[in-house]
Amino acid sequence: MSEDESPLQPGTERIMHAVVTGGAGFLGSHLVDSLLEDGFRVTVLDNYGSGREENLAHVESSRLTVQKHDVRDPFPEFKTVDVVYHMASRASPEDFTSHAVEIALTNSQGTKHALECARDHDARALIASTSEVYGNAGEHPQSETYNGNVNIRGPRAPYDESKRFSEALAVAYERKYEMDIRTARIFNTFGPRMDPNDGRVVPNFLTQALRGEDLTIYGDGSQTRSFCYVSDLIAGIRAIADAPAEVAAGDVFNVGNTEEISIQELTDVILDVVDTDSGMTYKPLPQDDPEVRRPDISKITSQFDWKPSISLRTGLKRTIPYFEQRLTDD
Repeated sequence: MSEDESPLQPGTERIMHAVVTGGAGFLGSHLVDSLLEDGFRVTVLDNYGSGREENLAHVESSRLTVQKHDVRDPFPEFKTVDVVYHMASRASPEDFTSHAVEIALTNSQGTKHALECARDHDARALIASTSEVYGNAGEHPQSETYNGNVNIRGPRAPYDESKRFSEALAVAYERKYEMDIRTARIFNTFGPRMDPNDGRVVPNFLTQALRGEDLTIYGDGSQTRSFCYVSDLIAGIRAIADAPAEVAAGDVFNVGNTEEISIQELTDVILDVVDTDSGMTYKPLPQDDPEVRRPDISKITSQFDWKPSISLRTGLKRTIPYFEQRLTDD
């Protein structure tokens, strides 16, 4: 039996096959765990640009196939596909300049190839978008109907604008080919398997605190964020992807935590949960850094009865051991 054939058992249904792009990444690998736990057969496509083989090293399942593949190229051939999760894309602010072209093409060409795969197999697709499509938001909290305030020529544009294009392309495919495509706009998420050198605020602060370095605050720290623990986020994505077509096809949903906190307040939480002598240092705010960020999740909550359950402090305590191990290994 080839790798892309589903095992058939007498008297049972065919095992559902999910293709996960970026499946060796932070979010992708947790999604793979969730799908395998629910009995899916999973094929991961990842070029390891930001993903890590180690993120899937714990998996011992014959239902997982991992292929090194760049989604900017057409997908491999599969016999059957039931759902495509397009999770691939560098998302670290550290990469927005150094890997700008790669990011833009991953979210344009890569999205096209993911949608073509879903179209070829009459499969549903879940497109991972981002809260960054809202830019420096003029609406707070941000709802799915807000069209955003994005600088199309700024340093964040290769990520922000390519994600916006990814959504536009998904809508075009859905309308032209009558496909079942759902979009998740992912807000700030943290947890184990996040890269300590990611460049986003939680890994920055945890890494600095664990090393005993001062925590770097950009601006005056008054800008706000809301942080969702990874298991909650994956549960939200699954709720969107698994919902019946009549309530989810062609729609977009915010996924994140609504507990808003300023960056200055976040330093206090970090310094409280990490045993450290770190202090704080201040640097200028990067260009186009959003002033506020908090999702309106009333849509996903009312339609799928989903809401996050893990508090920031609990999530940080679950994340710290992973960061301690990574810093030791590195």
